[in-house]
Amino acid sequence: MDKSKQSFCRRLPPIESGDQIDYRNISLISRFISEQGKILSRRMNRLTLKQQRLITIAIKQARILSLLPFLNNEKQFERTEPATRVTGLKTRNK
Repeated sequence: MDKSKQSFCRRLPPIESGDQIDYRNISLISRFISEQGKILSRRMNRLTLKQQRLITIAIKQARILSLLPFLNNEKQFERTEPATRVTGLKTRNK
């Protein structure tokens, strides 16, 4: 047997039997979200189909209730140099 297949089979399941899959359990559902804020696929999570559905529903509910961000694009808003604003207001000379 290939070494990578052996290590894959020995891993512990990501969700234990006592864990509640709920939108309020942020520490659990945040493990299934990428750095960009996307929901990770079932293959990456190693979840059953039922668990993936429950996780997806919980993540979407938490996003709607503002417990989780919809996306995490912090680099998009960072600027290296401060931008100068030019206002279009004209002044009158009297």
